[in-house]
Amino acid sequence: MEVTINNQNHLLNEACSIEQMLALVLFSETDGLAIAVNQTIISKSDWATHALSQGDQIIIIKATQGG
Repeated sequence: MEVTINNQNHLLNEACSIEQMLALVLFSETDGLAIAVNQTIISKSDWATHALSQGDQIIIIKATQGG
């Protein structure tokens, strides 16, 4: 299954949840992240159950500190 994450194409072996996709693609802490799928923000409490589909457009935003 092919999805686009932050404007880069990624091949995932099978349908998966946002949580599973993050484990495969991100390899780091998920604190401070916001995820949008097809321009809709997905609540962190729904990441484990929100299934991704072929062609989904995913945006991962990382909060940063600074002034």
